[in-house]
Amino acid sequence: MHTTLTPQREKYFLLTLAGIQFSHILDFMIMMPLGPILMREFGIGTHEFGLLVASYSFSAAFSGFLGATFIDRFERKRLLIVIFALFGGATLACGFAPGYLTLLVARGLAGAFGGVLGALVQTMVGDVIPFARRARASGTISTAFSFSTVAGVPLSLWLANHLQWRAPFIFIGVLTFLFIFVGVRILPELHHHLSKEKRTHPFAAMFEVLRDPNHLRALLFGALIIFAGFTVIPYITVFAVYNVGISQHDIPFVYFAGGAATLFTARLIGRWADASGKVEVYRIIAVAAMVPILVITHLGTAPLWVWLLCTTAFFVLVSGRFIPAMAVITSAAQPRLRGTFMSLNSTVQSLAMGLATTLGGFIITQDKAGLIVGYPIVGYIAVAANLVAIWFVSSIVMHDRNPNLPDVVPK
Repeated sequence: MHTTLTPQREKYFLLTLAGIQFSHILDFMIMMPLGPILMREFGIGTHEFGLLVASYSFSAAFSGFLGATFIDRFERKRLLIVIFALFGGATLACGFAPGYLTLLVARGLAGAFGGVLGALVQTMVGDVIPFARRARASGTISTAFSFSTVAGVPLSLWLANHLQWRAPFIFIGVLTFLFIFVGVRILPELHHHLSKEKRTHPFAAMFEVLRDPNHLRALLFGALIIFAGFTVIPYITVFAVYNVGISQHDIPFVYFAGGAATLFTARLIGRWADASGKVEVYRIIAVAAMVPILVITHLGTAPLWVWLLCTTAFFVLVSGRFIPAMAVITSAAQPRLRGTFMSLNSTVQSLAMGLATTLGGFIITQDKAGLIVGYPIVGYIAVAANLVAIWFVSSIVMHDRNPNLPDVVPK
């Protein structure tokens, strides 16, 4: 059962969710380009920096697990607004952290609320948008990633370079409370998932989700996709500065170019997946994504324009996999358990993200000359995980798909 919105309200609904997604994606992403600044500021190495990035992910995994016990017990809009407000407060705490350890704790708090936010956004898309148009809707939500890279990250880096590293977190915190005001006015209340039957204990829905083999396959698929990306992603900026020879002041161009490209490709990929089939399009993009993964992790000293070509292809293809993949994962859930399933999916993906980042941090080291060593090994690991995901996706059954109709939008 879906809440029916007019085309105009559906557009505002998706854009509002994209704005909320933008805030917590930017909060997570900004840590990676800040890597060289934070390593210099706190006198830390790649291992400690990896923990700063991973603390968000591990905390998000834990909160997603807890969220699975209550996410389907509350009205969606109210829960989203409350958690988003707590996330904003945690992000402001990052900006006022006096040292490495307090920043580590504040990042964990931000991750705790950010992990549930991602699950809630995808759950609300699944609740409101019919299956035939869901990949296109996921493409709209994915523009949050594009805007965070084309505008959010460059602006945040400009603030960090001209003020200090705290400025981006304060900026994101203020932005969060602006989006709360918009969300209160635009988002519809969603009650239809609430059951009149009382569950025997808070883990009942979670156990019901985990008893379904199809749910387990979808959760593993999501973990593989994340793992394939986040062994590489957190260390792109560090590798660019120390090995490729890119200036820290030129890093915003990397995110601007990649974000500008995905701003156009995200919605195109969504339409393509709805028109030609989610699984088929996912496989094509995932195969193509292996090329920039290997090039980026093996490149030596190069001019800025070469690095921009490689990273832009990486942004387009690696992030592009998520659009048809999230439509598949969301549709694998039984509709009445979608909130619990998506919360567990957030947990599994965050755990995969944290493990991938931590693994990358232990494989990658910095030699006496200051060069990053071990990045090619990380690239091979990412490709291997990507290949397993490509093979695995066909085993997932999509519950929302009408078996009597093709998995496409009529032309």
